[in-house]
Amino acid sequence: MRRASTRLALLGLALLALGLPATALAAPSVTFKAKAIPIKKNPASKGGPTWPHTGNILGAPTAVEAEFKISGSEYFGGPLPLTNVTVTFPTGAKVTTKGFSTCSKPILDSHEVQQCPKKSIAGPQGEAGGVVSFGSTRVHEKLTVQPFFAAGGGLAFYAEGREPALIELLSTGGFTSLSPTPTLSTEVPLVITVPEAPYGSAEYIKVAVGAAFMKGKKLVSYGTLPKKCKGKFSETATLTFLGGVKVNATASQPCPKK
Repeated sequence: MRRASTRLALLGLALLALGLPATALAAPSVTFKAKAIPIKKNPASKGGPTWPHTGNILGAPTAVEAEFKISGSEYFGGPLPLTNVTVTFPTGAKVTTKGFSTCSKPILDSHEVQQCPKKSIAGPQGEAGGVVSFGSTRVHEKLTVQPFFAAGGGLAFYAEGREPALIELLSTGGFTSLSPTPTLSTEVPLVITVPEAPYGSAEYIKVAVGAAFMKGKKLVSYGTLPKKCKGKFSETATLTFLGGVKVNATASQPCPKK
């Protein structure tokens, strides 16, 4: 086993290896789900209490759970490798980045995330799955995904897999817009487990982001739902894959209670 490495500089070479221009690459199929959930008092815990009056309530502090399923056979029998995920949240949603502890860039870049401050954990541990090359064989791998608050109001998602390949993957994101529709864009590095082998392909991602702290008698939340809703809330996502292939997906849910 060897540590997985990112090879963004080899993207063009990968296209040549496929023998296809970017415009000729087929697009994977994507399904997207999102829901507002209560905020854990301790995001690092697997269970435990949540802050009262948080979650799927109009105008309330909330965490958001997002789930993506990706399918396709256009890249060595699997979907094209994922390179970016951009999500736009409902108009009127609010994001507050000030006051939250962050994990420093050197620690995140070194993947020594156990050194990150506990209060920099941005949500419960999530999960992901996909296919990677192990020898000459494409095999499925499961990963854990831990979100962290990063400097400058950004987010970092540390993904780790143990079997059959050792994978340590850091995806970094930031808000390109905060008002009136918060938009989060996250870069996903390409991963290779064996030199000159195909990149890994993501097939499933499920992650939740949300944290809060008390400031005097007020609960300060990273995310807050809009105060108004007509019919339903919708979040839109654009997933970008190897070669610049883009796929749009929408997640909708009924308006929450007041």
